[in-house]
Amino acid sequence: MDFILFDLIIYPILYILPAYVGNAAPVLFGGGKPLDHNRKFRGRRIFGKNKTIRGTIFVMIGAILVGIIEYPFFHYMLLISILLGIGTIVGDLLGSFIKRQLRFKSGRSFPIMDQYGFFVVALIFALPFGHIPTLYGIIFLFILTGILHLSTNISAYMLKLKRVPW
Repeated sequence: MDFILFDLIIYPILYILPAYVGNAAPVLFGGGKPLDHNRKFRGRRIFGKNKTIRGTIFVMIGAILVGIIEYPFFHYMLLISILLGIGTIVGDLLGSFIKRQLRFKSGRSFPIMDQYGFFVVALIFALPFGHIPTLYGIIFLFILTGILHLSTNISAYMLKLKRVPW
């Protein structure tokens, strides 16, 4: 029973935690100059005003700090946390780029992309280095990511840390 609990819940959470922390860090520590420097592609902003240099840096800081904490228990997690952090950034920026190109206003919700873009791309970036959770662990994380994304964003909105609840 302990093995199942570890494989299905505990290890998957420990594995994805660098991406979760990285994804949340800009809410607390972001802001500042836009990452795209107000540049445009096909007449539209590349990422928008909410994707900032400082926020991007703090994604990596958050992911790496989790990797450092996990390192004594899982030595491979330091490298994987870096890859999860990069994947989190790429997934989030890809979502913003698509939203801008589809003429979504900055801050507008894009269901599925907003909740899972960072998660899926982060897993893809870390996949080649192994140690990925089991299929059932990934399914658990998929469900957990949806629940956490919704609840943490609503909480951040209620605490006035975000302008929108998504």
